[in-house]
Amino acid sequence: MLSQPDHLVRHFRDVLVWPVQIKPGFTGENVARIHERITGSSHWAPVDDEFTTDPADFQERHYKEFVAFLPYVQRFLYGDGRSATGDGPPNRSAPMAVYRRTDVAGLNVVLRPGDAPISLRIAHVDLYLFLDLDVAMLNVEVAADDLPLATALELLYRFGRAYPTGWDASGQGVHNVHRSELLDRDGRVLATSDSEKRERYLRFVCEHRTPCVGALWACLLRPLVQDAECSDSDLSYRLLEYYRMPMMAYLALDEPRSLSREDFIRIGFVANLPSRDPVPTKDPAVIRFERLHCEDRFWTDSDDGPNSRFICTGNALVLVGEAGSDYFRDPEHGFLARFRHQYFLVFLIAHFHRAALLSFSDGLASAVNELDIRNSESVRRFKRRIRQSFEAFLRFTHRYWFHEVSEQGLVQALFQRTTRLLRNDELFGHVKDQVREMSAYLDSDSQRRQSGTVLRLTVVTIFGLIATVVTGYFGMNLFNFPEVPGTYKLVQLGLVSASTLALVLFAVARSKRLSDFLEALSDERLSRRAKWVALGRVFRKI
Repeated sequence: MLSQPDHLVRHFRDVLVWPVQIKPGFTGENVARIHERITGSSHWAPVDDEFTTDPADFQERHYKEFVAFLPYVQRFLYGDGRSATGDGPPNRSAPMAVYRRTDVAGLNVVLRPGDAPISLRIAHVDLYLFLDLDVAMLNVEVAADDLPLATALELLYRFGRAYPTGWDASGQGVHNVHRSELLDRDGRVLATSDSEKRERYLRFVCEHRTPCVGALWACLLRPLVQDAECSDSDLSYRLLEYYRMPMMAYLALDEPRSLSREDFIRIGFVANLPSRDPVPTKDPAVIRFERLHCEDRFWTDSDDGPNSRFICTGNALVLVGEAGSDYFRDPEHGFLARFRHQYFLVFLIAHFHRAALLSFSDGLASAVNELDIRNSESVRRFKRRIRQSFEAFLRFTHRYWFHEVSEQGLVQALFQRTTRLLRNDELFGHVKDQVREMSAYLDSDSQRRQSGTVLRLTVVTIFGLIATVVTGYFGMNLFNFPEVPGTYKLVQLGLVSASTLALVLFAVARSKRLSDFLEALSDERLSRRAKWVALGRVFRKI
């Protein structure tokens, strides 16, 4: 339990980043089609970056956000020409496109049965589309003020789960919020959670072999629909990650220094540690908590401050600080502004890397699963998909995969810590090995086909050599063709051409057997009878 559960969180932010895989993908004309489908519902509008507005509206925080990153990261985040697209479809050369929901404004959440609802403000709901890699990321940011710390942590633990993992004796979903309502700008309910509908989730998994996304999250993603329940014309998505969405949290407390070590551990592991469970003190991550998960360059534990602590577990990044500090709560120049912009982008990039690698791995596994080597069309389709994956992986490696994002110490430290805890380098090595194995398979298959072609040509050449030697020896004097009538010459030409074509086609069709016969003929260890048997196999029907 918390040492001070009633400690107020003066300002609370919860930012969710949920990656999914888009189908059929951002290839060719699909980019424009996807743009039309998303914006056609009137619930989504394209978000152009701040650099397209009047220079008089360009704020200092936008500038600080931009210069916080290295040039190649700037090009990844902001592109070279994304702003030139206006309201039209995104430019294919742009790394990503961003869309924002225009109809959502609030969220009412009931954590447990009988609890009073918590009203949350929705800062924004954005959809990031990474055009080269068939990956999309749903970003939801909610805010509230003056929440008890225990309530804030319970909200962080329960909110942001795509579907329930089970049900209690009363039929309510476990680990997720009891009820949540999505509200529009007029306070009307747009969608309601449905974790209590146990039969719906059971039936969906039984029929489709994939979890069913909750009604509220499905509503936020529309017109994208889950691939298991969409028609061929629908824009669909597949799940990539665990049902617990990656999250960032901002907690402004009156006295963060009064929190105990166990309190900080609970805050850091809030996504996976229920409030009623004891802290696993023997866990290596708990024993080395400060070294593995805490970024304390702005934590002095003194009256003079600053007292801001970052806690990163990979899937969660939490910033705890003093509510009385003007800099900590400054939405334009302070930590709050950096949390919502620079630090959010760092978190987004790290999880984009992971989502892209998972998408590559899933695509390669799907291609192998659908391969039928007895079906030539399946083999061609497999090769086409693998080559497309090679091309996408090459672009990812050289355009989007990087280990340094900034020269600013804290920004780079948060990126490295998040990436390390997500084990992205290990996942990258695993996917790279998969790609290398696929490449080796295609190379070996190509060499096998080339070897077969060379074999056929060699057999035809060897047996054609007999006719070549005969005609070369006799020249054109074997028959006195000048004295033969023209009709007879045409008949002779037709017969010779037909017989030659038949022999060539026979040699090609039986090239493998003829090759075996030639090999047997050259083997001095075989008897004459064995060599005649090898010759007989050439003419034997299969």
